[in-house]
Amino acid sequence: MKKIEIDTDLLKSDLNDNIKNSSWSNILLPYINSEAFDKIINTLVNNVNEGKRFTPKFKDIFNGFYECPYEDLKVVIVGQDPYPQLGVADGIAFSCSKKGKTEKSLQYIFKSLYGKHEGYNNDLRRWSNQGVLLINTAFTCEINKIGSHYSIWKMFTEYIFSSINKYNPNTIFILMGKKAESWQTLLPNCTILKCAHPASAAYRGGLWDSNDVFNKANKILVDKSERIIQWW
Repeated sequence: MKKIEIDTDLLKSDLNDNIKNSSWSNILLPYINSEAFDKIINTLVNNVNEGKRFTPKFKDIFNGFYECPYEDLKVVIVGQDPYPQLGVADGIAFSCSKKGKTEKSLQYIFKSLYGKHEGYNNDLRRWSNQGVLLINTAFTCEINKIGSHYSIWKMFTEYIFSSINKYNPNTIFILMGKKAESWQTLLPNCTILKCAHPASAAYRGGLWDSNDVFNKANKILVDKSERIIQWW
């Protein structure tokens, strides 16, 4: 197999420029400029050279941060992996703006919120822009292999959760699924809401146990005299 020449220094330089222009720079840059993140980049590049493609595209990996103003952070929604199919994930958890089709997990979320799963905008930047950070416990995934990059991103995810817990106490975390729930111990200063992962509805006749997390999050915001999230 022909080796693909990837300029890792250029990748990291472009990423640095994007992060410097984002409101998350103080949180993200220390880790991005660490040896630990170099290992992430090198692992992804090595995987590509072994013929293992991943999703989303490298330039989209941190879209969840770019679209959510740090100073407005209210809610963090945590999933598991990006959509594993090629060309679907857009870097914002559960969002699928690159395709006209609504992916199953998002269908179940829409049905829980609106009573039906079709006819809505698949681009969840409208939530991000209100202070909702939508991320997965792994920021990339090998094509069609769920859970394949969890170990690659584990230390970075731990860093992000610990940083939010330290600098943004009382942030509401919505942990969707067992994988997300496993990070709860890093969040003693935050408010935790838990529910099943939306994908689990496929094994329950299309019924997702949302635990009413979206309304509960808004009730907490009201109690804190903060503006609610317009989920609809």
